Amino acid sequence: MGNMKIKAKEKDGIVKAKVMAKHEMLTYNAAKKKGKEANFITHMTGKVNDKIVYEISSSQFLSKNPLFKFQFKGKAGDELEMTWIDLKGDTKTEKKKIK
Repeated sequence: MGNMKIKAKEKDGIVKAKVMAKHEMLTYNAAKKKGKEANFITHMTGKVNDKIVYEISSSQFLSKNPLFKFQFKGKAGDELEMTWIDLKGDTKTEKKKIK
């Protein structure tokens, strides 16, 4: 269904990450009006070297194409792997090297 735009930059051992998840984020009310099924991101995880650096559960109350900002201890050259799961069980994973 969607993609992600990932930006991750390291400075002084801290990585600042911005992740934009392209997703319709259809609430139950909006879906009902459109005659569609509700569907929104329910869980998002960020990993570096198989270690979880970011994890959230989310709901229908996030906007369309939500933007997540977070930071963690890390280093340039490592890869940030982001995965989301939505209400329908669809999963999307994307990776980006930390600059």
